[in-house]
Formats: sequence, structure tokens, C-alpha cells
Amino acid sequence: MRKLSVDHLHGIKFLNKADVDLIFDTALNFKEVINRPIKKVPTLRDITIANLFFENSTRTKISFELAQKRLGADVINFSSSSSSVKKGESLIDTVNNILAMKVDMIVLRHPNPGSSILLSKHTESCIINAGDGAHEHPTQALLDSFSIFEKIGDLKGKNILIVGDILHSRVALSNLYLLNLLGANVKISCPLSLVPKDIEKLNVSVEPDIQKALRWCDAVNVLRVQRERMIKSYFPDNREYSMLFGLDENKISSIKKDILILHPGPINRGVEITSNLVESNNSIILEQVENGVAIRMAIMYLLASKLNFSINE
Repeated sequence: MRKLSVDHLHGIKFLNKADVDLIFDTALNFKEVINRPIKKVPTLRDITIANLFFENSTRTKISFELAQKRLGADVINFSSSSSSVKKGESLIDTVNNILAMKVDMIVLRHPNPGSSILLSKHTESCIINAGDGAHEHPTQALLDSFSIFEKIGDLKGKNILIVGDILHSRVALSNLYLLNLLGANVKISCPLSLVPKDIEKLNVSVEPDIQKALRWCDAVNVLRVQRERMIKSYFPDNREYSMLFGLDENKISSIKKDILILHPGPINRGVEITSNLVESNNSIILEQVENGVAIRMAIMYLLASKLNFSINE
């Protein structure tokens, strides 16, 4: 059996091309499973997984939990808002208490960058990073690229555009790492105030003219403006942002070609993208949601296969 080169999923930057190919191949198999009348397989029926979310999440948490239940795992859900974290308990103490319940795998979302790496040094459980601050969100990047791959094939040489709040987005950073790994050509388009310092070191170019960028690309991934992470104003207002960088019917129709439209959610309709485009034939946003379950099933299956006991084939 082919295996991943890593024991944890901390971020895309720790993966190699063979890892990604294996995840995609496995996700294709699981996508067939979740489209059957009976959508469960007993692959992880002897494994206990804890979902530890120290930040609010709806889509990612539900996607992981559904993937876990499709694989037959026992699931523990943890929310910091109703835990002893509110009383001052540390991350390590919280996790150690959960590990005393014999947890094999932990899915962690935490506001501090590097939290999954820190945790892996203090536990023997397998750790999956579900988002660490504004650093990485590896499963989102994997499902984004997998969704494009399903539509247009090998991403090598394809032109992929990322539009939106690049500076504060963990989704953007993970996508940049992964698209480079897969050999895609990458541009970003956003207000210059939202361009991270030294972004060119990630082999990505900046195109402030979104019309030029859209004419260039095969697929565009539209990111949300993350007001909750901003400590100052990076552009005048939502109306101006929408006029300059929001995707609408006029911008798309003027490029006179079909491009794929993605969005990791949640969507600020009318700000970064209009409702008509969300629901258009070019949009693969709902496919991203479905693929998120398959990708997360694949990752948990592949990581579980490296644990000290066998999984159910």
C-alpha cells in the first residue's frame, strides 16, 4: 500500500507531489463511496477522533465530522466556548485530558500559527491542522485543487488566479504552496494593501488589474475579505472593493471565455462575488463542498494507516 511521507498534516509545505497524488487518488475512490445509496464504510471503526476547534467554524467542522462518520470512526467534538479553556486551561492540558480518553487522531483548529506542530510534540496522536490562525488551512487547499483537477485535469501549466484578502488568508497561503507544488502558474489580484510582503518569493505574480487577470486565468478562487482579522482599514469601503475586485456578471462576460469559479466560503454575496455568479454554470462551489468530504476522508484514512494498528480495508 502506498503511504504518505508524513505522520501528521501540519501544512501543505510539508507534503511532496507523491503525497498529493496519493491523496487525490484516494479521494476519487471515496467520492465514489459517498455517492452510493449506502455511504458508510467501516474503515476507521476502531479509531477515535477528537475535533478540537478553538475558533468558530461551520463548514470545516461539519465536513470533518461527516467524513469521520462515513468512515465509521468514533467522534468526540470539542468547542472552546463551552470548555475549561474559558477558565484558563492551556492547550496542552486540554488535549492531555482528551487523550486520557484514548484518542487516536486530533483535528485541530486554533488561532495561533504553528499550534498543530506544537501539539504533535506533546502527544502521540496523529494531528490534522484544520486551520492555524492566518497561517495554513491544508485540507481546504487540497479540496480546491482537487476540484479544479476534476474539471480540467493535471494542473501543471494551468493558470490559476486567487482574488481577495491574500494578506489575512490561511486558505491563500496553503493554495499558493500547493499550486506551486503541482506546477500551476499563479497570479493574485487584490488591493495592494492586501498583498503580503515578499509574496514574489512564493513564485506568484501580482496583477492589480482584475480584468487582465481574469482574461489570463483558467480558474479563479475568490477569497472572503476577513474583516475580523484586520486591525486597520486596508481599503475605503466594501462598495469600492466590490467595484474594483468583486466578481460580477459584467467582469466575467467581458473576458469572452469560460473559467472555473471557486470560493472556500463563507461568501459575502455582493462584496467579493455576486449571487448570480455563485449559482452560475461556471461555479464549482458546491462541488468544493462535496469534495471536501472526500478529501478529508482520504487524509484521515491515509494517516490512520500509519498508526500502530491496522485499519479495516
